[in-house]
Amino acid sequence: MSHDPALRFDVPQLRRPRPGLITGGQPDASAWRGLKAQGVTTVINLRTAEELAGRDVAAEVAAAGMRYHAIPVAGAAGINGDNAAALRALLEDANGTVLVHCASGNRVGGLIALGAAQGGLPAEQALELGKAAGLTGAEAQVRQQLGLSAE
Repeated sequence: MSHDPALRFDVPQLRRPRPGLITGGQPDASAWRGLKAQGVTTVINLRTAEELAGRDVAAEVAAAGMRYHAIPVAGAAGINGDNAAALRALLEDANGTVLVHCASGNRVGGLIALGAAQGGLPAEQALELGKAAGLTGAEAQVRQQLGLSAE
């Protein structure tokens, strides 16, 4: 599924690529309580500390009553197998609905695609899941890592 207009929080590019997983860009500080009310139990942040401009997202998420994890992914270069495996492990261990975010959802989608392929999903299906999770600008890079031809 692509962008989900039924989710009305101040989160750019909010999507529900599969049950139990919400993806998107950086939520505003005011969005956490609404996400918690929607059933989100865990937040995984893919942004680096430098991108957060002094915000303490971990404290914001904890104040709203959710678990928080960070996998700092430095741009497109960070869309790699190691970060995908780390994200996949956190998703597998999570209980309840998880929000994974970066600035726009692109890094999220890339890592979701790579992690799905690591888990045995065929490359084309993994790519489609990644696109549903927000993969856009890094698609060519992810296609290459999945062994798919460029489009």
